[in-house]
Amino acid sequence: MSKQNTINKLAVFCASSDGNDQQIYNTAYTVGKRMAEEDIQLVYGGSKLGLMGQVARGVMDHGGNATGVIPDFLKTKEVVHNGLDELITTQDMHERKLTMNELSDAFITLPGGFGTFEELFEIVTWAQLGLHRKPIGLLNINGFYDDLIHMLNKMTSKGLLKQDNLDILLVSDDFDDLLKQMRNFEPKPVPKWMNKNQT
Repeated sequence: MSKQNTINKLAVFCASSDGNDQQIYNTAYTVGKRMAEEDIQLVYGGSKLGLMGQVARGVMDHGGNATGVIPDFLKTKEVVHNGLDELITTQDMHERKLTMNELSDAFITLPGGFGTFEELFEIVTWAQLGLHRKPIGLLNINGFYDDLIHMLNKMTSKGLLKQDNLDILLVSDDFDDLLKQMRNFEPKPVPKWMNKNQT
């Protein structure tokens, strides 16, 4: 039996807006609650707004630990969450993502907009290129990502995305199931042409 991945710190990507789907909104809080119950520290974008704020509240309301990572230009009283255990300020968005990657053992994406998609695809691309080997989960709450999942499968069927790379992204509509998948995730070997140590 393979060794499980230890997930002590989980980076969460999601919207800074509330949206209009109550199930998504409520589930974001539940994700934070379950993280606290599992003694998993939250690493996220540092906002008190939207789904981001919901996840953070779920963590902190249940005795969990939350670290925010926010670029300096977004660090205003209207946006930043002042009740976090730690708030890290970065120079820009790129440094923010690098810092979240360095701090985290795994990543999970909840519903969101352009910024959430950008974070998800960059971290998946880094994994595809062998820059990290951490689990990446997509929480498909209330079918939010059905169309994206269909598109990813279409990319694979058209020969533009390898199945091994598609398999990097773990998908579930249930947080506990997704967490189990992430703990059991076994990354594929990095292709030889990507191995810097190859002679």
